[in-house]
Amino acid sequence: MTFIESLTLMLALAYSASLLYWSGKKSGAFATIILAIGACISSLYWPLMLASAIAASSIFLLTKFKPELARGEQRINTLRDSTQHLLALSMLLVGVQFAINTALLKAGITPWLMRPDVGDAFLPIAGGIELKAILTLGLWDQTHPAAAVMLAVVLLTGLLCKRAFCGWACPLGLAGEYLYKLRKRFIKDEMLPPAWLDWPLRMLKYLLLAALIYIIVGMPSQSIPHYLSGNYHKIADLKMGLFFITPGLVTLICFSVILGLATWRRQGFCRYICPYGALLGLISFLSPFKIRRSTQHCLIESKGMNCDKCTRACPANISVHTLKHIRSDECQACMRCISACPKKEALHFSTRNGIKLSARGLTIMLLLIMFLIPLGAYVGGFWHSQTLDADRIYLIQHLKSIGH
Repeated sequence: MTFIESLTLMLALAYSASLLYWSGKKSGAFATIILAIGACISSLYWPLMLASAIAASSIFLLTKFKPELARGEQRINTLRDSTQHLLALSMLLVGVQFAINTALLKAGITPWLMRPDVGDAFLPIAGGIELKAILTLGLWDQTHPAAAVMLAVVLLTGLLCKRAFCGWACPLGLAGEYLYKLRKRFIKDEMLPPAWLDWPLRMLKYLLLAALIYIIVGMPSQSIPHYLSGNYHKIADLKMGLFFITPGLVTLICFSVILGLATWRRQGFCRYICPYGALLGLISFLSPFKIRRSTQHCLIESKGMNCDKCTRACPANISVHTLKHIRSDECQACMRCISACPKKEALHFSTRNGIKLSARGLTIMLLLIMFLIPLGAYVGGFWHSQTLDADRIYLIQHLKSIGH
């Protein structure tokens, strides 16, 4: 685990502990702190211990000079944007570190900068095959173990808190939001496609998801050990990295289409292309938490007013003001509708039996899932790739000749 990974992880857990403490869940806060300290002691890994000290100091200073931030008492949109931007910054630094590591390998130099294992989160096929190996063969891959860990983490977020990963954490969604806002500065019109075109376009991401699932499910279990020990699997992250760093014509065309969709309409990439979004959309149907509208308090039914602020705030164009329960696979639990609602009691993120989750509570749940599980995987020895740098240097020199 690199220092950037360690620092992000410990900052997230320290902030989660702070939010738990100020929300009255002191036992949860202390449990989080104990788990983090226990991981540092059991691993005796200096970057993790240094990151813990920096995280503790940062939370202390935040509590002293910006107490509303430390307590998570800012507005919903501010809390969500802050969380998403900080996670995006972390992934940007990880990307820079991965690029430097790859460049050194390609030059035949043993990297002085560690490879960030969290980059394996961009290997969904490898992660899916590894999960299949664990479930069917009891085989734990040591080449890209973080791929399985991060895939399991993302799936768990969808199961417990709907598509909050997309709305609160995904850096690609954040980049799309900036592209959309840039376009709106020059072209004000929404330019939304008609319903007859929107629905088929939405199915594209499910077709991509079906293709990925077909690859994973279609691989016979008896072939998995051979695949996991093969050179292609060992070099999958470098192939992925060079795919972005040195794109060909077809790749550039695909990038142009993706950027065009993200610029054309809000959440265009998430809505039409992203297979992760499709997977989380399906899993989110099982999530106990959903946006629910209380007709007893809503101004439409209680006062007879013509209010649709929640619908206008929804980036997915869901007709929130006409529904009681938002079951849509496009809902990212961003809570913009709740923030826009003039009647505080009318909209809430809750279970069927009335257990409500505030924006602060959702932030806590998301951060704990995303960072406690990787921390446990690291301590348990199921995070860092065991492929030697010498092997990676040799394989990257023969990258074009390595196939499936």
